[in-house]
Amino acid sequence: MSLNEQIEKITDSMDLTAPAPEDEPYRQYFFIRKAREQFRALSEETGRPLTFDVVTFGCQMNARDSEKLRGILEEIGFVKSDSEDADFVIYNTCTVRENANTKVYGRLGGLHALKNRNPHMMIGLCGCMMQEPEVVETIREKFDFVNLIFGTFNIYKLAELISRVLDHPDEMIVDIREKADRTVEALPVDRTYAFKSGVNIMYGCNNFCSYCIVPYVRGRERSREPVDIIREIEKLADDGVKEIMLLGQNVNSYGKTLDQPVSFAELLSEIAGIDGLKRIRFMTSHPKDLSDDLIRVMADHADVICPHLHLPLQSGSTEILKNMNRHYTKESYLALVDRIRAAMPDISLTTDIIVGYPGETEEDFQETLDVVRKVRYDSAFTFIYSKRSGTPAAVMDDQVPEDVVKDRFGRLLTEVQEIGRERTARFEGQTMDVLVEHVNEQDTSLVTGRLANNIVVHFPGSEDLIGEIVPVKLDKCHGFYYIGSRA
Repeated sequence: MSLNEQIEKITDSMDLTAPAPEDEPYRQYFFIRKAREQFRALSEETGRPLTFDVVTFGCQMNARDSEKLRGILEEIGFVKSDSEDADFVIYNTCTVRENANTKVYGRLGGLHALKNRNPHMMIGLCGCMMQEPEVVETIREKFDFVNLIFGTFNIYKLAELISRVLDHPDEMIVDIREKADRTVEALPVDRTYAFKSGVNIMYGCNNFCSYCIVPYVRGRERSREPVDIIREIEKLADDGVKEIMLLGQNVNSYGKTLDQPVSFAELLSEIAGIDGLKRIRFMTSHPKDLSDDLIRVMADHADVICPHLHLPLQSGSTEILKNMNRHYTKESYLALVDRIRAAMPDISLTTDIIVGYPGETEEDFQETLDVVRKVRYDSAFTFIYSKRSGTPAAVMDDQVPEDVVKDRFGRLLTEVQEIGRERTARFEGQTMDVLVEHVNEQDTSLVTGRLANNIVVHFPGSEDLIGEIVPVKLDKCHGFYYIGSRA
């Protein structure tokens, strides 16, 4: 019996004439049942099924949260839609950059027009952006047609909050917690893929990089108990999941907050022994916490732990890294890469790099280019620094002029792309396993999947291959992807 089936069985047994339980997740099971009854009455009133659309902004953590939101909504009785012209629209927001907030405000204007045409429409906002008090105040003042606002620490309360909205349809329900007082799992999930899944192993971040808002909106680090993580992954494997992605803002610091500390290397080693799993991935890794034990575990379990590591650099300048509060140097980062490659020579390394951080000189930028040339990343996410209010870097002197930043960004992009194409092409002519993810969107005679090192491959195939691991000859490299053929 799957987790969703177990939850449905428990939910059906809930007595709505009794007070709601205090213990989680049973309290939410109660409200799923209650909201289902409220929803049924509303659906009968409209004479049709009611639809929902969850729109996700931001990172893998948000994507996983959205799977939980969708699962709860489907358990209540809503029908999934791919259009924002739905009866219930939720924006799961990101706030890493200021323009992410602006984007959400702009999209809300379009929702207002849709809501004017649909008197039953409900609008919900959740996620990191909602943890900022000034954002909530702006929404109260300028977007009073929004029905529900909740944050990152109470995603699990969606059913309870929907029940309140249905009881008070003319009010804006706001439920924001300033910190995480509990972690609630074992709730319905609507996975994006049947054959792969993300699994949260921890929440929050303790690093407080000077440019980053995440610790302020996601809270301090909280690790889940290993037994709960293992149990969840075993159930996923039993349900046909072949690939899992272990998720956390900094997975390398997993376990430090547990009563009985367990390292990420120890957890990963245990997960690698779960029957049925074919691939294990994880992100994100902070270089300062990546241990030699973790490198050893990755090498020892290379048959199941994917040979891909995302290792954010941010800058190659030790002085800038110090200012960023990153707690490593250029030299220690390069030494770490040497140890990783000594244990796993063919591993694919990817990274994040920020250009134009306050005070960055041309010499600092050249240090970044030097690291890029020495490490030779398979790919890199490159960003122009943008001020994020609420972070120390936003008020620093020596903001770099825009024209200088754009020039450096262009030079970095050229370097990264040239090296990335060379690195990707090294597998041309080889036969490697591809996990097929979907039918190609541009050419339906092809299917699209990924190698264990995360490189994208397109090859002739049909829908029945989705979720299968297929040996494919990598015929031709096209920059950052391959065209292949069945081996």
